[in-house]
Amino acid sequence: MEHRTTQINSTLYDQCIADYEVRSPLFAAEAPEVVAARAQAIEQFKQLGFPSTKVEDWKYTNLVPVLKENFELEQDAEVLTVAEALLAQAKIDLLDCYRIVLVNGKYRADLSEVPAVEGLFLSSLSDAADRPAFKQHFGKYIDLSKFHFAAANTALFRNGLFIDVKRNTVVEKPLHLIHVATAGAPTYFQPRQLFVVGTSASISVIESYVTDGAPVFVNNVAEIVVQENAQMQHFYIQAGDANARYVHHTEVYQQANSQYNNYKASFPGTSLWRNNMNIALDGENVESHLYGLYLAGGHQLVDNHTIVDHRKPHCNSNELYKGVMKDESAGVFNGKIFVRKDAQKTNAFQQNNNMLLGKKAVVDSKPQLEIFADDVKCSHGSTMGQFNPEALFYLKSRGIGDEKARALLVHAFAYDVTEKIPIPEVQSHINALIDQGLK
Repeated sequence: MEHRTTQINSTLYDQCIADYEVRSPLFAAEAPEVVAARAQAIEQFKQLGFPSTKVEDWKYTNLVPVLKENFELEQDAEVLTVAEALLAQAKIDLLDCYRIVLVNGKYRADLSEVPAVEGLFLSSLSDAADRPAFKQHFGKYIDLSKFHFAAANTALFRNGLFIDVKRNTVVEKPLHLIHVATAGAPTYFQPRQLFVVGTSASISVIESYVTDGAPVFVNNVAEIVVQENAQMQHFYIQAGDANARYVHHTEVYQQANSQYNNYKASFPGTSLWRNNMNIALDGENVESHLYGLYLAGGHQLVDNHTIVDHRKPHCNSNELYKGVMKDESAGVFNGKIFVRKDAQKTNAFQQNNNMLLGKKAVVDSKPQLEIFADDVKCSHGSTMGQFNPEALFYLKSRGIGDEKARALLVHAFAYDVTEKIPIPEVQSHINALIDQGLK
C-alpha cells in the first residue's frame, strides 16, 4: 500500500493495531461520539502509521532511533504513588493557583486542588461523556488524515482531562496542570485533554511537565474551543529529563470576538519535543498571539510546527518564536499562515529568530504564507545569528564575567517573548529556567 513509503514499520505500530483490536469490545460502552472518533482514527492510523523523514512535515525529525527503543503500550495500572518532591519540580514560586495533577495522563483528584468555582467543571474525560460540551466538541476539529500521532491518540487514548468553563464565568486564579510521566519500563503514553471556554468566559491555564523512572514516549493531544467573546491565556513550560520524548498536538478552534494567547517555553533536558500548534480563527474579530521560546542543549531536538488558519474577516494573529541553540542541539521551526478567500482585512505576522551558541548546533526555519484574499496585511521572516562580539566585549570590559555577559545577551534576545508573559510569577519562573538552562 502507498503509505508504506512514508511510514516507519515498527513493533510500536504493530502494538497499536493489536491494542485496538483487543480493546474494541470495551469501546462499545463509551459515548457514541468517542466510538465514532476512534473508528475513524484507527483507519487513518493504519494508512499513516508513524511518519518517516519522507513526510515533508517530518523531514528534519527522524523518529527511527526513538521507535527502536522498544517502548511498550501503557496498561490500565494501579493508582501510582507520586512523591511530593517530584511535583515540587514544577512548582512556580509565589504563584497563587489551583494545582491540577495528571499522572501518565490520568487526572488525580487526590493530588489536586479541585477548584470550587461556580461555572467551572473539571473531571476525567471518561466522567465527562454525558456533558453537552463534550458531546459537541470532542474530536471535531483535528484533520486526522494529516496528523499521524493525533490519529493514534484518538484511536487509543485511555483517559485524560476535561475542563468546561461555562458562559460568563471568569476563573480568577490560574489552573496549573502538572503532567507527571513515570514508568518502571520504557512506555508509550497517549494522554488527551479537551478544554471548552464558553461564551464570554475567561481562564488561564499553565502546563508543566516532570518525568521520573524509565524512558517514556508521550503522545499528547489537546483540543481547545474558545467560544464567542471568550478569552484564554495558555502557557506551556516544557522541561524534563533525557528519558522523555514528547509529541504534543494542540488544536485550537476560535469563534467570533474571542482571544487565545499561547506562551511556550522549552528547555534543555528532554531529548525530543515535537510541538504541533494549530489554530483556526473561524469567526470575525478573532485575535491570536503565539509566543515561543526554545532553549536547547546537548543532543536535544526541539521541533515547532504551527498552523494559523484565518477563515473569516477582520482577524489578527501575531506569532513570534525565538530559539537559542547550545552544544549539538537541533531546532526546527515550520510555521504556516493560511488566509482564506473570505478572510479580508486580515492582519497576520510571523517571525522566527535564532541564536546559535554551539558550533555544531543547527536550526531549520521555514516560515510560510498562503494568501487567497486580496485586502490583507501579512508578513513573515526568519533570522539566524550568534553573539554580537561587540556587545559581549562591551559587557566584559565593564567587569562582567563571560558567563554572566552571555546570559545577559540571551535574556536580551529572549526579552521580546518573555516580556509578553502577563503573569509576573510565570515570567520570573521562565527567566530562572533560562539561567539554569544556560549553565
